[in-house]
Amino acid sequence: MRPSFGAKPVKDGVSFRLWAPGARRVDLLLDRRHAMQRRQDGWYVAEIAGLPVGSTYKFRIDDEIDVPDPASAFQPEDVFGPSEVIDHDSFAWRAKQWRGRRWEETVLIETHVGTFTRDGTYRAMIDKLDHLVATGITALELMPLADFAGRRGWGYDGVLWYAPDSAYGRPEELKTLIDEAHLRGLMVFLDVVYNHFGPEGNYLGRYAPTFFTDAHTPWGSAIDYRVPQVRAFAVENALSWLTDYRFDGLRLDAANHIMAIPGEQSMLQDLSAATGELAKATGRHIHLVLENGDNRASLLDAAQEPPNGKYRAQWNDDYHHAWHVMLTGELAGYYADYQTPRMDLARALASGFVYQGEISEFWGKQPRGEASGELPPATFVNFLQNHDQIGNRPLGDRLESLAPPQQIEAALAVTLLAPMVPMLFQGEEWGSKIPFPFFCDFQGGLADAVRKGRRQEYAWAYEKYGDDVPDPLDPATPQSALLDWTDRAPEQDARLALVRELLTLRGKEIMPRLKGASFGDAEAADSGLLTAHWRMGDGATLRLTANLSDKDITYSSENTGALLWGTTSGNRLTPWSVVWHLGG
Repeated sequence: MRPSFGAKPVKDGVSFRLWAPGARRVDLLLDRRHAMQRRQDGWYVAEIAGLPVGSTYKFRIDDEIDVPDPASAFQPEDVFGPSEVIDHDSFAWRAKQWRGRRWEETVLIETHVGTFTRDGTYRAMIDKLDHLVATGITALELMPLADFAGRRGWGYDGVLWYAPDSAYGRPEELKTLIDEAHLRGLMVFLDVVYNHFGPEGNYLGRYAPTFFTDAHTPWGSAIDYRVPQVRAFAVENALSWLTDYRFDGLRLDAANHIMAIPGEQSMLQDLSAATGELAKATGRHIHLVLENGDNRASLLDAAQEPPNGKYRAQWNDDYHHAWHVMLTGELAGYYADYQTPRMDLARALASGFVYQGEISEFWGKQPRGEASGELPPATFVNFLQNHDQIGNRPLGDRLESLAPPQQIEAALAVTLLAPMVPMLFQGEEWGSKIPFPFFCDFQGGLADAVRKGRRQEYAWAYEKYGDDVPDPLDPATPQSALLDWTDRAPEQDARLALVRELLTLRGKEIMPRLKGASFGDAEAADSGLLTAHWRMGDGATLRLTANLSDKDITYSSENTGALLWGTTSGNRLTPWSVVWHLGG
């Protein structure tokens, strides 16, 4: 199906379509000006014969302002420059038989293209794919790529959703990265942002004001998905990443800030259903994952194959928060909702979310979440670190700088073998201490506003650390986040060996049993003893026994099954030890 938006190469040239219901006139700017024809419902169209792929263009609105294509496939000169015509069909894919992998086989690593390597490009990432495979990772997740203003940023301020940011390379280089990943058996996921646009370089409000409502998200005006063209813009964008680039899955950022219409099918459901149709038509495994602070279990179904209105999984912030409080003792902000971290962890292991309708103080003393225990365990993506939980700290410091190695390794031993889908953050597999602070590349008043906002939000940190708090606008800040692949300490090599051992075991014993698995129960004792069990898809019982304390403890070791991982000494557990059993 021909996309509704953007420039599309056709047999005799290029066809252009722009939805601009608020414009009186639109001209297509090439070597000269071409008047576009207005059609019904605010569409403007033009077809230019003989125009080659690679041509650049802009749109002139009402003889007042020149803007890029909101569905631009590429912006070689950033968001304020001209858009480039791209022929997605011309790329010569090598992994032509690739159809993806089952969700149960997923082990994610979240990465930022600009800091994953010294070069910060799609092509440079290819050299690290073999490392990921050897580690036991099966899915590479990229932080958002939609073109954002400037050369440096996390990607959550994207304004041109269809254009992968030129700071990292050209579209064909992104495709090469994905193709090389597929040739190695790696899935590739993309983080997408459909809840807001960035503050710089978005012109939609000028010529399509009905794109937005009067409501606001924490990042700007809410997008009005009641408008059919607006809804189509997001759904077609998702399909573009999945078809033009062959991503295996998408992670939708902050879905709780996506406008829903009471009593009607939401954009989220439409996107899932459209993805399911694509999966059926191509025979591919395609996976959709949410970040959703509302903990809406009703949106989730890991077993729905292909997607048909539901989402495969959700990032489980509750799981992270319980571990973080336990390992660091921090209770500021949202961590204050996790005053009993061992019990909270037990609840997450037993039924998914910690908050399943309970009152959350941080979330406005309102009920948060829905019951999740009937969902398959693989519905939850569990992690100890991610870009948010590191980068939204004033110093961008990782867990490795906050907690003892023995405790972190216990947390990894739980996370990487539990029947939820695990996720690592770049470098976590070897215990990197390289920070990941927030950074961006705005100019003028907007840059000043970002600095001022950070100083207000983290006033205590500026008072405590002074100039040691990284300036998000300083080019040195993203440089400080570059992973160092060349100089690992012996203890980091040992950490990498542990992670590889755990993920090898996961691939052999856990993944084949995940389909059809169900939650069991979990308990946390005051002594630090944590026990949990799950019924696996083949009928076996997976059991966890852990000592999450600094003292030896004793426990009942009867009927636990065969030892899967860990060491035991009778019925005694040493501090921060983890033992897994698998039996009938």
